[in-house]
Amino acid sequence: MEKFNWANKKVLVTGAGGFIGSHLCEQLSRMGANVRAMVHYNALGRWGWLDYADTRGKLDIFPGDITDRDSVSEAVNDRSIIFHLAALISIPYSYAAPESYVQTNILGTLNLLEAAKEARIRRFIHTSTSEAYGTAQYTPIDENHPLRGQSPYAASKIGADKIAESFYCSFGLPVVVVRPFNTFGPRQSARAIVPAIITQALSRKTIKLGATYPVRDLNFVKDTVLGMIAAAESPDSALGEVFNIGSGREISILELANLIIRMTGKKVRIKSISERFRPKNSEVERLLADTAKAAKILNWRPRYTLERGLEETVAWFKRPGNLELYKSDRYIV
Repeated sequence: MEKFNWANKKVLVTGAGGFIGSHLCEQLSRMGANVRAMVHYNALGRWGWLDYADTRGKLDIFPGDITDRDSVSEAVNDRSIIFHLAALISIPYSYAAPESYVQTNILGTLNLLEAAKEARIRRFIHTSTSEAYGTAQYTPIDENHPLRGQSPYAASKIGADKIAESFYCSFGLPVVVVRPFNTFGPRQSARAIVPAIITQALSRKTIKLGATYPVRDLNFVKDTVLGMIAAAESPDSALGEVFNIGSGREISILELANLIIRMTGKKVRIKSISERFRPKNSEVERLLADTAKAAKILNWRPRYTLERGLEETVAWFKRPGNLELYKSDRYIV
């Protein structure tokens, strides 16, 4: 198959100011794409993590809001490929504000799909989440595993996934769904487990966590980004399909914390506190990806080991000024 040429391809990335979105924008720019980066409008004129991106000068920054149809329609105009990452993602905050998750994750996605249909785009890459599976009923988890909304966040993402699927089935919109497992790496919010552990290990004597027994499949951000790009380069056999993007390796939160502590070289203790526990029936106890489908159809496989990815991530947090961007003394939801 002829290699896909990204030079001057007109791309829209929603959620571009976020953790994964900013890395995706950087990679696409390096590959020569014409990237419009949709960031959430704010009064300070900040671009999220794109303020720190190496390629920010090459990006067409578009402040807007995916819940606003006019904003979305303007962002989609003249684009041929859409990477849809914009979402509310914090699980703890979804317990407090479930309606916001429906508005952003479901109705916001609907706005993007409607605009994409009108614009006759070539590919719509929709970002799902492994949380959509809930606690594994079998492992490794393949794409046929049942979906279960164990949090309002997970339920909203399942809704968004199904809306995207419906636009493929009903209107022939060229949708491909990527379902990342627990992505980690530089710039990630401390709401996620890896930066929560690293920031506390580097600045405090005690690492405060919730449940430490759950098992996760952790995938380095550079691999996740390449999986998304592979979905956009995919053959037509990928249309309407879902692809797991994960490492195929599992580790418990406790094992992960001890591994990171060793990497930081710090002497700290681990303490589980009730504030950080999910409600009992909401905890996803085990996630482990089967990525055979992505390997076969997208020709995607992870390149990073967990250890190599963590080394790069810890090194980033240790660079001058980066740790100060985080509030390690408080629980961020």
